[in-house]
Amino acid sequence: MKALILAPLILLAACGQREALRPAPGQSLPPTPLGAPDQPTPAELLEVPAIARPERTEEVLTRSEERETDRFDLPPT
Repeated sequence: MKALILAPLILLAACGQREALRPAPGQSLPPTPLGAPDQPTPAELLEVPAIARPERTEEVLTRSEERETDRFDLPPT
């Protein structure tokens, strides 16, 4: 009984194995970016630049405050 439950889990875990990335057969890496000295490797292409995930420099909400009334906040007609 336990073997029937564990077998699919083991097979599913085996699907998560990773190996080095390489282009599909018959394909090549993307062209070298303009101004780059050489072709980036697949690992370099997967690196996320800092500008893609900027960190928040300050807290947006520092304390709870009542919102002012908005005279343009009208119910739908």
